[in-house]
This record gives sequence, structure tokens and C-alpha cells, in this order.
Amino acid sequence: MGLNDTPQAERIHIGFFGRTNAGKSSLVNKITNQDLAIVSDTKGTTTDPVYKAMEILPLGPVVIIDTPGFDDDGVLGEKRISRTKLVLNKTDVAVLVVDLVEGMAKTDEELIALFEQKGIPYIVAYNKADLKETVSAGKPNEIYVSSVTGKNIGELKEMIARAGLQKPAAAPLISDLIEAGDTVVLVIPIDSSAPKGRIILPQQQVLREVLDSHALAYIAQDTDLKDLLENLKTKPKLVVTDSQAFGKVSKIVPEDIKLTSFSILLARHKGFLESAVRGVKAIETIEDGDTILISEGCTHHRQCEDIGTYKLPKWLKEYTGKNFNIETTSGLSFAEDLSRYKMIIHCGGCMLNDREMMYRTKCASDCGIPMTNYGTAIAYMNGILWRSLEVFPDLLEE
Repeated sequence: MGLNDTPQAERIHIGFFGRTNAGKSSLVNKITNQDLAIVSDTKGTTTDPVYKAMEILPLGPVVIIDTPGFDDDGVLGEKRISRTKLVLNKTDVAVLVVDLVEGMAKTDEELIALFEQKGIPYIVAYNKADLKETVSAGKPNEIYVSSVTGKNIGELKEMIARAGLQKPAAAPLISDLIEAGDTVVLVIPIDSSAPKGRIILPQQQVLREVLDSHALAYIAQDTDLKDLLENLKTKPKLVVTDSQAFGKVSKIVPEDIKLTSFSILLARHKGFLESAVRGVKAIETIEDGDTILISEGCTHHRQCEDIGTYKLPKWLKEYTGKNFNIETTSGLSFAEDLSRYKMIIHCGGCMLNDREMMYRTKCASDCGIPMTNYGTAIAYMNGILWRSLEVFPDLLEE
């Protein structure tokens, strides 16, 4: 997988924020060397966040986000500001664009307060340096730039790269669990809800890490797994299954072969496996009339046997025997008021970056609402959660 093929959720997210007509879009266009964002003297031209995948060396693959002005007026302005705040939840590095001629405004200070509250490293870029004589910036995270003349654009990129490199590396998916020469079996069911002509992102990513580790990957549907295992000359080091086939696969895979799921591997990669394991026990406390939130990070077309809206609710009701309510969210939307939910069951988050997933986990924790994910919940209801966590012995000890 080259840098240009890096999934968006795996890229460093760099958000450009500021007032309307501070020159955010012009600056983004200069940095990307493209007319990515519409530029106009008309106030409030940028109405929705604009995303662009690119590379900034030595940082590597990134996503540049141009946001609407943070000082918009009226009902539409409030919606734009709300969307800008949503972008903050996934921003790894923030660039505050300030109009050098007009100077720092109250809304700029409000944004800085939000960056600091959320722990986001930020840079203050004073734009329009071509219109005013400047001296050296006073603070290490400040710089004078011009989107017209290109002044200090290269230096700004270097500052962004340095800030991005401070981000802790995410946990691997599978590479630290296997060695060169190991045999790994990936179980990928193909049913009515599977995407046509491709396999889903977590399955692709796990397969790539297996190959990068110089291990041997075997792939089969759950219906063919028994035959595959019987024909293998070498016992697999690990079997990884799609969550929805957990029950069937666990009966096929011998107890002396470790078994886990793509969803559980992804939860560790995103940094919320421990909280997912703690939260899953709330399934035992579900009562009639409770409301459960099932949240997905993507906005795919729902199929008749979709896991989030059909299979998971069905399995929950069979397991608990309770008559509860289900609410769903997808994409960037995540319920603002979590207090009415008994628990939250989230997808693996393959389309969300780790900062967004940790934000959602923290929101649930702050409200005292247990949160788990698909793979953990399905393994728990099939009575095989602890077996599926054997690959993480430290977690079992807690």
C-alpha cells in the first residue's frame, strides 16, 4: 500500500480554522498546490468542511480539512459552527488562520481555548503578511504567511509536520501477534450484506499486515473453513474471523488454536478495546423499555440483513429476552445527549480516525454510559469473548 492508498482514517488530520475571510481557503489552496477550496471575497463562501488527502513530508499521508468560518451569523452560521466543532473531534493538528491586518479576535481566542481543552497541538498562522510589514513571530507556534506571495508556506508545512510527528503511534492490527513464517487464517463470509466485488477495509488492512510480516495468509468463507483447516499441513498461529460469523467459526476452530475477530483487532488499533471489554457487561443489565444506541462510523447503504440495524438487534433480543428500543447513528453524527441510552454498541470504526473514536469513548465515559463494539458484543453473547482475547494476555489479567 503506497502513501496515496493510505485509508483516510489512518492519516494525520490537519484542520484549518478561523474567521470568515481570514484566508483559510486561500492558504489551503497554496499548501496543497490545488484549487481545493472555493475562494471569494464574499463572506462565508466555505459552507461545509472540505477534505483533501495529500502528503506532507516528513509527516507522510495526511488529510487537510478546510472549515467554515467560526464567526458566521444566523441559523446557517450556527450550523456551520457546529460542523466546525465536529471536525475538531478528529483533528490531530490545528492551524488557526488569523487575518494579520485585523488581528486576533474573540472568536480566534475561543478556538484556541477549544484546541487546548481537547489537547490538540496548534499553530497560529497570521495570513496576509503581504499587506503589512511584519517582524518575527513572538511564539514558537506562530508564523507570518501570505497565501498571495507564498511567504513562509514551506516553513508552515514544516511546523505542521513537526506537530504531527508528536502524535503517538497507533497499536498494530496484527503484526505484533505473529512472526515470519506463521500461518494465519482469515475468515471472510460473503453474504447479502457483503460489498460487491471487494472485501471491507479492516479485512484488507489485516491481510496487508500479515503479508508485511512475511507470514502465510489463508482466506476462506465460514462455510469452507472446516475443509481448509483439515487440509492445512501446519496448524495456524491465529484465526481471525468476521464478527458476525463468530458463533459458527468458534465451533469449527479447535481450542488449541487462538481465535479473534477483525473488529477486536481494530478496537485495539483505535485505542478503545479495554473500554469495550469493560462496557460489554452492560448487556446483562438490559431491561424492557431501555434504549440502546448502535452507532456506525460509515454511511454505507443499508442492506436487508445489515449487521447494525438487523443482525445485532436480533442477537441482542435473543440473548437478553428483553423488549428494548434501538436507535442508530452513522457517519460523523453521534448523539449529543447520551444520557437516555442504557449502553452504546459501536462499529469497529474503520472509517474514523483514532482521535474521533477516543472522543466518542470519552463522551460515553463522561456520561457514565457503557460503550462496547460489535466484535466484543458478539463474542460475549456467543460465550467466547475470553477466548477471543487470549491474544492479549495483559488484558485478561486486568
